[in-house]
Amino acid sequence: MRAACFETFQGPVAVTTLPDPAPAPDGVVIQVGATGLCRSDWHGWMGHDPDIRLPHVPGHELAGTVVAVGRDVRRWRAGQRVTVPFVGGCGHCGQCASGNHQVCDSQFQPGFTHWGSFAEYVAIGYADTNLVALPDAIDMATAASLGCRFVTAFRGVIDQGRLRAGERIAVHGCGGVGLSAIMIAVACGAQVIAIDIDADKLALARRLGAATVIDARVEGDIPAAVRAASDGGVELSVDALGHPVTCVNSILSLAKRGRHVQIGLMLADQARPAIPMDRVIAHELEILGSHGMQAFRYAPMMAMIASGRLRPDRLIGARVSLDDGARLLPQMDRFAGTGVTIIDRF
Repeated sequence: MRAACFETFQGPVAVTTLPDPAPAPDGVVIQVGATGLCRSDWHGWMGHDPDIRLPHVPGHELAGTVVAVGRDVRRWRAGQRVTVPFVGGCGHCGQCASGNHQVCDSQFQPGFTHWGSFAEYVAIGYADTNLVALPDAIDMATAASLGCRFVTAFRGVIDQGRLRAGERIAVHGCGGVGLSAIMIAVACGAQVIAIDIDADKLALARRLGAATVIDARVEGDIPAAVRAASDGGVELSVDALGHPVTCVNSILSLAKRGRHVQIGLMLADQARPAIPMDRVIAHELEILGSHGMQAFRYAPMMAMIASGRLRPDRLIGARVSLDDGARLLPQMDRFAGTGVTIIDRF
């Protein structure tokens, strides 16, 4: 199979020919129809993820067709169109038994713990627990765009953030995660404040329904600007970027008893930012993490997509080839472009 692979961290990403994978007894092999290019893949290439073993094929936002099935798989067969959460559960540990596959004690992550989807084929384990069937109405590129960004935003806003109609939410960072969070929040009837440093991303946030946009290049005090736009602070604030500054800004944007959800990754030397714990205690704030979404929780999101309430296809910014994806991966820290980049030619 053709695959994008790197042999050293921060080294060249080359498209090469590698052996086709075979399914594990509890797994399947998927022919990749489309896969997203995500900043998490860049973190992996940088060497920030201890699970990665070299050489490595990245890619964790995928959709495709099952082409081979392990002997122990009961729910899936060749020819089915599927997607998969970027964090998969083993189906057997205590976390999985409680329905929290996204924090499985033995989690499976294509593109991190195993080779990923920047390839013609990818092997996925624990298939009966983790695969999600694709409705005929959802094409491969749209399904891949759900990837880690849209589904993580959905769980972060809906399940972790507990957003309700009429509440106010601030979204710090208008990349793929942030724009997804904005779309989901608007669909829930919330008032959205979007913050970024890029005028094009803020313009897209406005088109997606953000009531207020704040240009962080212009506003010197982002929390003050958010509080001014929300009459004292928002009920929910999301750091969709993953940076010590946006994390603290998000917490300081909250109204009393507000909820901060950290979706954007902070790794390496940014992994442990200073938190304004005095404000957290005095205002009884909640700080919540969000790490993927269980396969069984896709159903409400898919229903909203099928009804037209959610349009993740509007977030697709570019469609590129595998060769282009290999070239673009090392540039993901530059935050260039608007929306989600999809690899759909292999």
